This record gives sequence, C-alpha cells and structure tokens, in this order.
Amino acid sequence: MRPERAPAGGDPPVTGAAEGPSPGRAPAVRAGGAEVRFADRVLWSGVDLAIEPGTFTAILGPNGVGKSTFLKVVLGLQRLSAGWVEVLGAPAGRERHRIGYVPQRKSFDQSLRLRGVDVVRLGFDGRRWGVPVPGTRSRHARTTVAEAVALVGATGFAGRPVGDLSGGEQQRLVVAQALVRGPDLLLLDEPLDNLDLANQGAVARLVQRICRERGVTVMMVAHDVNPILPYLDQVVYLAAGHAVAGTPSEVITTETLSGLYGAPVEVLRASDGRLVVVGAPEPPALHSDRHAR
Repeated sequence: MRPERAPAGGDPPVTGAAEGPSPGRAPAVRAGGAEVRFADRVLWSGVDLAIEPGTFTAILGPNGVGKSTFLKVVLGLQRLSAGWVEVLGAPAGRERHRIGYVPQRKSFDQSLRLRGVDVVRLGFDGRRWGVPVPGTRSRHARTTVAEAVALVGATGFAGRPVGDLSGGEQQRLVVAQALVRGPDLLLLDEPLDNLDLANQGAVARLVQRICRERGVTVMMVAHDVNPILPYLDQVVYLAAGHAVAGTPSEVITTETLSGLYGAPVEVLRASDGRLVVVGAPEPPALHSDRHAR
C-alpha cells in the first residue's frame, strides 16, 4: 500500500475501514502512510487504516513482521519513520491513560500464591504504594474489581492462587486487569499463545462480547487466524513489509494473501461457512525469533 499524506487543512485520509457497530463516531485508531524503519531495514510501510470504535480487530501475519511493534506505535512507545497515526482522536501516546494493554507473557509460575482477584486489583491501584486504606475508595475498588472479574467470567476461580489456574483462566484474569479502569481501547499482544484450541476460541468469544457489551475497541495481535476469524470485525494483515486492512471477507482471500506473501496461500470455506487459511508460508529466518518485534 502506498504512503498517503494528510491533506493540508483537512482530515487525514481514511482507508480500509470496517463497518463497525458505532456509525457516526470517529475511528478509534487511524493511520496514513505509516512506516517503521530500524536502521536500513523497513519493517513495514504504507500502512493506511481506520479502526472503528467498539470493534474487534486482529493484527495478523507471520513471525517477525512487526505486529507487536504496531501496538507499540499505537501506545506511542515506537516512533514512526514516516506517515502518521492517530489514537482516540489525538496523536499516538497522548491518550495512553484511556488504553488497556496486555503484553506478551508466559503463564504465571505455579508457585505464585497471589490470588487471581489480587492480580486484577493491581490494574486498579497497582501504581500506589502500601496496603489499601479502608474507606470509600477501597469499597469502590472492590466493587470495580468484582465487576471486571464478572465481565470476563472469572468469578468462580478469582479467589484461588493464580499459579493454580489453567492458562485460559489466567488469561481471563489478565484481560480483567486491563479492563478494570474502564479503557476505551484494549490492546492484546498474542493473548492466545500457549492456549489450546478450545481456550483460544473461548478467549476470542470473550473479547467479542466485551466489544459488544461495553463498546470497547479491541486490537489483538495473533499468529493463527483460524481460531479467531469468526469473531472479528476487521483484520490488519502484515506481510513482506506491507499491510492490508479491511473486513475479514475483504482481506482473508486467496488472492489478497497470496499477493502479500508472494507465494500461494489458499483460503477455503468450510461446510459451516467459516473461512480457513491453508498453507500460509513462514519465513525461516524469522521463525526462530518469533517475538523479536
């Protein structure tokens, strides 16, 4: 996709927009001609997109193409080498307090005795030192934490030590931690890693429900599109230094993915109507360092 500059005196161009459930509102995230370069290597360039509020978008692509870097750009932690990105109506980084973020992580150690509800509570007042002071604020915190735990379906196990919980249960609590302060935008960096197929689908359904019920815009980095495809409103697919953004039916096609990869990629439609991606190549040089970017 070609870089595109914002016209002087007007709004930046918007391309690749999904048909989200919140018509009439400004996009939660939009970009024009965005590029990230490290020394003489262009990670990706010419990224043009608009992500509508209250939608579920997946950032997809093979290992090492810069999916996590894209989230860092949205957070304002990674500078662009060209183009622009606007987040929640302001330059990236300015409205960071309105963003919930779940970084890449492995499972909690089995020896960790911190309760699940305490992990969620850290998202509410983890920046404050000392033991919570009893009073109105403490009661408000308990109520808010309980609501976030219930939202992700974790009430039944949030009182147990987090080290005793399954990977899927732990991931629900981490999502609750990111939601507890009521963000407008939720960024999830490979939250399905180390989960089996059943739990991957369960987390994807949970994220979709949060979008629908709370109007939270969600951007999730994922490596495998198949378990989450039925739940998505929009896809941003990164490959070979380029990106294509749009609805799943627009982007997840044999022609589009084969063009991005420069190699045959087949997209099939299952008997129940689901799209299934088959044979997407994985660059060998990047496979050994999956989370480098």
